Formats: sequence, C-alpha cells, structure tokens
Amino acid sequence: MVDTLLPYLTLCALMLAMTANGYEWLALPLAVPAGGLLVRLFIIQHDCGHGSFLPSRRGNDVLGRVLSLLTVTPYDSWKRAHALHHASTGDLSRRGIGDVHTLTVREYLALPRWGQLRYRLYRNPLILIVLGSPLNFLLLQRLPSGVGLPWRTAWRDVLALDAVLLAALAVLAHAVGSIGLVLWVFLPVISVAAWIGGWLFYVQHQYEETVWEQAESWDFHRAALGGSSYYALPRVLQWFTGNVGLHHVHRLYSRIPNYRLQEGLDGHEVLGRIGRLSLRDILRCLGLALWDEEARKMIGFAGVRRLQAV
Repeated sequence: MVDTLLPYLTLCALMLAMTANGYEWLALPLAVPAGGLLVRLFIIQHDCGHGSFLPSRRGNDVLGRVLSLLTVTPYDSWKRAHALHHASTGDLSRRGIGDVHTLTVREYLALPRWGQLRYRLYRNPLILIVLGSPLNFLLLQRLPSGVGLPWRTAWRDVLALDAVLLAALAVLAHAVGSIGLVLWVFLPVISVAAWIGGWLFYVQHQYEETVWEQAESWDFHRAALGGSSYYALPRVLQWFTGNVGLHHVHRLYSRIPNYRLQEGLDGHEVLGRIGRLSLRDILRCLGLALWDEEARKMIGFAGVRRLQAV
C-alpha cells in the first residue's frame, strides 16, 4: 500500500496543482504512470474481494471499499460478480457475468446477418478495449445494471459509491476552482488504467489454446489451468499489474495474494509452460473472436470464412 497508494496520490496532487496553475498539457503525460499505479490499486482491491490481501475478512472488506473510491468500481457488487466469474469461466452454459462475450462458431453462423455484424463490431479491439474499457469504468459501473448482477442486489452498493464520488468531485472542484480541471486530471488517469486493465482481462482467457467446455464436461481445475493464460511480462510491468499476468495460478487458488503468485509459479515448473503468452502475442490474440468446438481453439473471423469455403 505504501509503495502504491502514496505515489498515486502524489502524482494526482501534482497533476491537479499543475492544471490549476495553467500547465494542464504538461500534467497530461503524468496520467500514464498514475494510470499504471491505479491498475495496481485495483489488483489490491481485487485481492481484498477474494479475502487474500489481509489476514482478516473485515480488514479486506474495509480496505476494498476505501480503494473503490479511487478505482471507481463498487466493491461489494463487483466482488459478488467476480466470484461468479471464477465459478463459471470456461463453461459455455454459464457465460455472461464478468467475462468477454464469446460465441462459438456454430452460434455465430446461426445468427442473422445483422447479428453477425453486431458481434463483429463488439469484438473489434477499438470498440471492445479502446472505447469499451473506459466506458465500463466511467459509466456502466455507475449503474446498478452494469455490474452483471440483479438490480436489487447491486443498487445500494453502486449508488452509495456514486454519491461519495460526487461529493469528492465537488470538494476537489471547489479546491482547484473548476470541475473541468478535476476531470482533465482524472478522466485520462482512469482511461489509461481502464485500457491496461481491459487488455489484461482480455488476454486472461482470449487466446488460441484456451479451454471452453459444455456443462457436462466442464471441470473447475481444468478450466483454471487450461483456460487461463500466463502473461509473461517484463518485471516492471509485472509489478505495475500486481502479478495479474500469472492468472492461471490465481485461478487455480484465488486465496493466494498477488504478492505471492510468483512464489507459487516458481515452486511448480509445469506452471511456467501452461498458457504462456508474451508481449509479442498481442496482435495474434486481438484477432481471435470465436470458439471452434471442432478444432477446440479460438479462431478469428477469417478462420470462419476458411471453414465455410471447405
């Protein structure tokens, strides 16, 4: 917390001061390291939701709710939705909560032309990640229906956070003289964090060798190890992202905190070979959009055209 929260607050305060004194364009590049630190704070909140960051359940919940003011993500409803995501990832019969919407080749071909076009637009990286990730954090997370849970389950948590965020924005706007100056700082910071987080979430399960099964064949441990990637990042990026690239270890046992995931990986040689992706695999993953049940792998839309031509 010390090496993440304090630098983040310091950068945000510096950006606000620079913006208030007419140096807003010079402050803008600082949104990149600030956004990286916000990703790390989100991972800490994520661990709190799993009950793994601190020894006590109450301590995790209190810290998670405090961090939600910075990540703008409602803690309790997100925790419940994310638990459902862990319990169902890779199960074709339980898609739709906390995941990237994924169709099988058969489902895609059964859609009318408009349905296929809509799905292709949704899976376009510019819409899914560049536009979709900030939209999710800034707008959809402000709505009880945007967290993947029934409205009555989420409304109190979501609306309470919205009220506190509005109050915090009002205080900051009064301090620096304008709500526009506050938004100039925090919208870029949150957008950078959302882009990084959106991409990380995407590659955790959207890669060629991932695993999807029908309900009768689905197995939690197989889905955890075979359907979750190991995104091998340079050490600096691994620190900023809270070791979340070691996703297969996390999915196998979510009570391991982020600061011990590397230890878990190092202790089992086979884990270093399963689902391994590198930075060079980015473009290849971006082109994947459909689960081919026959070939048992993710393919792109070009692959569907080749299947139709056979």
